[in-house]
Amino acid sequence: MAADALLDQLTLDAHAADLLFREARTASEFLDEPVADEQLRAVFELARMGPTAMNTQPLRVTWIRSADARARLLPHMAEGNRAKTAAAPVVAVLSYDVDWHEQLPAVNPRGAAKQQAFAEDEELRARWGRDNAHLQAGYFLLAVRAVGLAAGPMGGFDPAGVDAEFHTGTSHRSLLVVNIGVPAAPRHDRLPRLDFDAATSTV
Repeated sequence: MAADALLDQLTLDAHAADLLFREARTASEFLDEPVADEQLRAVFELARMGPTAMNTQPLRVTWIRSADARARLLPHMAEGNRAKTAAAPVVAVLSYDVDWHEQLPAVNPRGAAKQQAFAEDEELRARWGRDNAHLQAGYFLLAVRAVGLAAGPMGGFDPAGVDAEFHTGTSHRSLLVVNIGVPAAPRHDRLPRLDFDAATSTV
């Protein structure tokens, strides 16, 4: 779709479309500029508003800020992700809470009657939590962009090692590590995206 035709269909302006989608890039390198706690809070405040099944909201975030926490995280990152994680201004470990059902009366009073059924089926809870936290991870990445920062999401890490390091004594299970900061200029052109006809069908 041509740019003008696309903008004709949007209710947000061109700048917002560029910020969130068209010009935004995954970041591997960041400028040496601080990220404020207020920005991180704004990221979460936006991300938490995205829809999840039964409003369960299983995503949990561990912000890695201190040098000690960074040193504990790095050995669990894949070798190719270690240097960029060491240099990022802030790192977020995104996880899902297997025991998300304990919050069900608060987040979905109408669905609270199902709490016991979920309590009795950990496999279902884990699958439900992981699927919905992945949805929330997408919202999280867009929220990072919305506050004027860039995100570098990575699946290349040892989840069990990260959980042992940061989530011992909790019901949280890691699913994504995200570097966050003001992006440096990208070194490479954007990779191609599939077009409408290649990725969609109408039945």
